[in-house]
Amino acid sequence: MKKNIYNILKGTFLVSDDSFKNWRFIIFISVLALVMIASSHSADKKVYEIARLKNEVKETRSTFLEGRTKLMRLKMESHVINIMKEKGIAPSVIPPKKIKVKSKN
Repeated sequence: MKKNIYNILKGTFLVSDDSFKNWRFIIFISVLALVMIASSHSADKKVYEIARLKNEVKETRSTFLEGRTKLMRLKMESHVINIMKEKGIAPSVIPPKKIKVKSKN
């Protein structure tokens, strides 16, 4: 047991006659580690992109709601009357009349 641990620490398993299978396994493990690291970086990049897009959606929605609120205020009858008074146009005091058209069928 002590001899095996000492051989591992010395690295004799890498230079012995049957070390080819050990090197193949070490290279395989190294490639797997590289793939895992690359996959992790890719996943992190996607998480950051998702967070950025969520913030962009929030900003766009906020801008939309602000614009819609401003439009609703501009369309209010009292606001339109105030703007028309500045231009010298007053609302009619005579109520509108309904026009009925009868067809000749």
